[in-house]
Amino acid sequence: MGSLSNESFDQFLDSLKQAGVEISNESELRERLAEAQRWRFAFATLAANGRPLGISFHDATRGVNEADIHRAFARFQFPESLQNSFAVSLRAGH
Repeated sequence: MGSLSNESFDQFLDSLKQAGVEISNESELRERLAEAQRWRFAFATLAANGRPLGISFHDATRGVNEADIHRAFARFQFPESLQNSFAVSLRAGH
């Protein structure tokens, strides 16, 4: 768990973007994650419910690398259920 403290939400979001994920209203998302005591929980909440704030995630290249997305979620110790629901939402065009 010690390595977790060195991992930031900035690194996580950058990993998603490198995998081909486009983030709408990224500045709002980053601001809210910076304010959160538990950024992983805040990300999960905003990924599921951020649309009213303009926060959403899209397949920027129509060929997002799902393996890279799963690696990013695993590296930052997100539950597999969130990895799966996030991948499904990208495929559905959310």
